[in-house]
Amino acid sequence: MKTNNRNLLPQSSELKVALLVFAFIIVAGTLWYTHSIVGDLEANQKHMASIFVKSIDYIGNNKTQPGDYSFVLEEIISNIEFPLILSDSTDEPLQPYSLFVKNIVLDSTKSPDQQRLYLKKLMAEMDERNPRIKSEVSESVILNYVHYGESKLITRLRLLPYIEISVVALWILIGYISFSYIKRSEQSNIWVGMARETAHQLGTPISSMMGWVELLKHQTGSSDPKITETLHDMDNDLQRLQKIASRFSRIGSKPDLKDENLVEVIEKVIQYFQRRIPQTGKKVQLSLEYKSPVSAQINSELFEWVIENLVKNGLDAIESGSGKITIALAERQNSVNIDVTDTGKGIDMTYRKEVFRPGFSTKKRGWGLGLSLSQRIIETYHSGKLTLKDSKPGIGTTFRIKLRRT
Repeated sequence: MKTNNRNLLPQSSELKVALLVFAFIIVAGTLWYTHSIVGDLEANQKHMASIFVKSIDYIGNNKTQPGDYSFVLEEIISNIEFPLILSDSTDEPLQPYSLFVKNIVLDSTKSPDQQRLYLKKLMAEMDERNPRIKSEVSESVILNYVHYGESKLITRLRLLPYIEISVVALWILIGYISFSYIKRSEQSNIWVGMARETAHQLGTPISSMMGWVELLKHQTGSSDPKITETLHDMDNDLQRLQKIASRFSRIGSKPDLKDENLVEVIEKVIQYFQRRIPQTGKKVQLSLEYKSPVSAQINSELFEWVIENLVKNGLDAIESGSGKITIALAERQNSVNIDVTDTGKGIDMTYRKEVFRPGFSTKKRGWGLGLSLSQRIIETYHSGKLTLKDSKPGIGTTFRIKLRRT
């Protein structure tokens, strides 16, 4: 299988990988830098707690110059910003509690016992993150334990990178959606411009040729049956060209949707191909399967175009010279499914989404616009879905059109 733009896929993939790696580096760098700052603050916090413990040790060991804890709490560590609890050698909070805690708000309406339980819970949480520091007169005599937690600054710094990443991700998402919308709008404008210019360019020569055919009819009359048959075929082909030009002119305009019998519309397409398949040298059987007539809101001209594109793809995929293309209609509760199945060479399912991208083609000669245009007609103008339902190399392919029921 050959694709016209397969060489573009690795470049697109490499760009996506490069962007992901770059984003990962930014995230990792932000987390590392914030973590290093938090580590420095934690070290400083531990140093301050150690100073507090040394102050208590000094008071406890200095017998000649008695001091008190209030002096240490109020003067030495008055600038401590992290929560701190002082307990005795049995790990019980010292009383009065309000004097021996720092940066902790106690509920004055609670009883002393309730305050004690609250402080014990905080002490356990603090000890899980930061090991308590003991104040001792000697190695065997412990005076107090100091329990300390994180300051509000460290807590905020821990959350900062995640907030930054969330904000950046939000902006990236908004940017992606915006650029995707702009890209779709540009693509739509290109489609509309190309389609209308094509219709405009085809209009004049088609009208001229139809006039020449009418002139030939009057000049030759009906004397020669072969000439009459040839002129009739020329007239049919010109009407076909005029119909194609009319289809292109409708791109970009709001289509007129009507309740149409899908069986009748699809049978017209089948009849058109059945007259022309023998000219290709292939023996391909076209069939329509349905249980009962199905109706849906469609624009018959544009919908016929989609079916024609899918049948043409099926004919091109059948390279052996013989095969079968089946169009199956199935009603669902709120939708109608139209499956177009061929017995051609199939498509690798890794290209499931790529087949609808403009420029992608599995043919040696192809513009890769048929499926993209068909999907746009179904999804944009009929509010339906056109998907590659299933495909297996060497077995065949099934495309599914899903339309809302009337």
